[in-house]
Amino acid sequence: MNDSARLSAGTIARELVVSSRPVSWINTAYPFAAAYLLTAREIDATLVIGLLFFLVPYNLAMYGVNDVFDYESDLRNPRKGGAHGAVLDRRMHPVTLWAAGLSCAPFLVYLVAVGDPLSWLVLTLSMFFVVFYSAPPLRLKERPFADSLTSSIHFFSPAVYGLVLAGATWTLPLVAIIVAFALWGIASHAFGAVQDVVADREAGIASIATVRGAAWTVRFALLCYALAGVATLGATWPGPLAGLLVLPYLVAVWPYRSVPDAQAHRATAGWRRFLWLNQIAGFGVTLLLIWWWALTA
Repeated sequence: MNDSARLSAGTIARELVVSSRPVSWINTAYPFAAAYLLTAREIDATLVIGLLFFLVPYNLAMYGVNDVFDYESDLRNPRKGGAHGAVLDRRMHPVTLWAAGLSCAPFLVYLVAVGDPLSWLVLTLSMFFVVFYSAPPLRLKERPFADSLTSSIHFFSPAVYGLVLAGATWTLPLVAIIVAFALWGIASHAFGAVQDVVADREAGIASIATVRGAAWTVRFALLCYALAGVATLGATWPGPLAGLLVLPYLVAVWPYRSVPDAQAHRATAGWRRFLWLNQIAGFGVTLLLIWWWALTA
């Protein structure tokens, strides 16, 4: 009997759910669904299937692969084991990789079947960055700046995919929204990396925070959040109002602008607030999208 066979079905299911970060499911499903629905203006099978894909399998692939290849770092990280991700038993590593691949496969087959070459390209790039953010040989999470950009792609690429799949017409205001979303993602990853400076250095992991230092990285995150707010000014009304939604993030991150590397774990408190701010910001964005829908109906 191999090691993975000794794990009960309940244990496997529980570990897979924790590894997929349920608190973050909405962060990838919502951008796809909103982009697709606002472009197609109808609820169809593709919207539902795409929503389900970006809700769970996509997150299991993204975070599950990360937990497998970050095992040594996660062992040293006291915040792992809940909303921030699982410290996977070694026996779960092959199970997680297989579960991620098999859960994604039927959705990807359908999405390729209903798409066109451009949508195939966007979906392929999205999945490429999901895997190789953590997996060797690229392991982009260990390439400073590329790590934050790749993490951002994880969240704005579902929106780009939804737009392309539904046949959106690309305009400068639409590009401004995607740029703002991308900058928000870069800022969020950079700030999230700050709390792991000590654990990542002990594990020999190079990230934007371990290379540039905690304080510098926090200030970089503040700059990117601010630029995200500025980028929304190029959006169609009422899009520019979304710029106000970055203010709570600036307030939450500001206290850590001078945090020393040795005390970088203090940023975890700010990161917990960040998780709640995402819900508030999502509500605000939803109101703005409904407003835009009404104006363009």
